[in-house]
Amino acid sequence: MRVLIVEDERALADAVARGLRREGMAVDVAYDGDTGHEKSVITRYDVVVLDRDLPGMSGDRLCAEIVASGATTRVLMLTASGTLADKVDGLSRGADDYLAKPFDFPELVARCRALGRRATPAVPPLLTAGDLALDPARRTVHRASRPVELTRKEFGVLEVLLGAGGAVVSSEELLERVWDENADPFTTTVRVTVMTLRKKLGDPGVIETVVGAGYRVPAAG
Repeated sequence: MRVLIVEDERALADAVARGLRREGMAVDVAYDGDTGHEKSVITRYDVVVLDRDLPGMSGDRLCAEIVASGATTRVLMLTASGTLADKVDGLSRGADDYLAKPFDFPELVARCRALGRRATPAVPPLLTAGDLALDPARRTVHRASRPVELTRKEFGVLEVLLGAGGAVVSSEELLERVWDENADPFTTTVRVTVMTLRKKLGDPGVIETVVGAGYRVPAAG
């Protein structure tokens, strides 16, 4: 899941970004509204965690811009005020959810995951291909009932491939969905991650390489 945090309190923004990355999310950060707008136009995010009170473009305006763009991006609005009137106002501007500061980090994670599920086509609670099963909620993978220990990036790549329903996923899309803006687009990190993922999943192989296009896990049937 790709997340953008737009928050001018740098310590808070960086702390949230670190925490979400530990949860397996690809996270970018902007410290003002104008930069947040630029990033949201360039990159397709599943969720934008957006502070209302920002330098430059306000959080309210940025929220309106995201909604007007027609993107499937979901907006979680943060504010220092948690009054009912403020919540209603934020939601009326197009925000999908609203969280008052200070907040509990586990709640932020849960809300981001819930919004992320709404930002993409519905997928079954368990992603499967033959004897391979991935549980996105519990973040577990089993092959023939045997648990498979994966890194966060390996898990993310497998989740995207299984969620594609047999369609080919390009290296560029994997880089965008699983890593963040600091990833070098010319790096071999996707190829290396797929290679180690294949080794951990074992034989028979489930990840196919489609030359010149990307990778896929064939759908059953």
